[in-house]
Amino acid sequence: MKPFELLEPHSLREAVAALEASDARPMSGGTAIMLMMKAGVLRPSRLVSLRKLQLAELEVASDGALRVGAMTTLRAIERSDVVRKGWPVIAKTLRTLSNVRVRNVATLGGHLAHGDPHMDLPPLLAALGATVTIAGAKGERTSSVEALYSGYLETTLKKGELITQVEIPALGKKRAAYLKCTTRSADDWPALGVAVVLDGDKPTIVVSAATDRPTRLASVEAAETLHIEGDLHGSAAYKKQLLRVFLKRAINEARNASH
Repeated sequence: MKPFELLEPHSLREAVAALEASDARPMSGGTAIMLMMKAGVLRPSRLVSLRKLQLAELEVASDGALRVGAMTTLRAIERSDVVRKGWPVIAKTLRTLSNVRVRNVATLGGHLAHGDPHMDLPPLLAALGATVTIAGAKGERTSSVEALYSGYLETTLKKGELITQVEIPALGKKRAAYLKCTTRSADDWPALGVAVVLDGDKPTIVVSAATDRPTRLASVEAAETLHIEGDLHGSAAYKKQLLRVFLKRAINEARNASH
């Protein structure tokens, strides 16, 4: 691994300034970036740790939306009574997201910013209509989770920008489900992920792992024309058949979900 400088800023402004270096990279939980550095995929000369920033709040806003700080660990979200009661689909999804050792360290912001289409929360949060607050040298902006992704391991975050908060609308009377198919253990990377949110009989469907980014389907029928990506987790033809099966299952599970 290439030697690197480690900075631990205490404020968001300091963190953004530290990321101005040409090959600086932010680090939240470090579960993904350290593996990529060990593999030689990334070779930054500077890592900017975000662990001392005060970005780990989890609260319900006056409009009923869930607001989660970017440095909140996945395990804290999974164990939150607020999440289990108001957004049970998120808590359920987290139980098979990697393993508990990773969830104890990995953060929500890092999970979303990584850009890997095999991640479980991006398709679910996209289907739920979640948005992120992004801070950078030019101030703050807001983006939908869906608009964060532009390709495989590619996001629309600009140089020096950081996700600071995620806001998830109240479920209300909507029903939601997320299903994934893994080729090995239940907490493995998925060959396919399908998130469904039902507003009455109208479904919002977002597919991942079989595509290069979380992809919204215009309709159930559109699944047949979706461009599928084959990889180590399964061929394109295999994933196409998985989508036919798991889309129906996800819709049925959403229909049977409690409000």
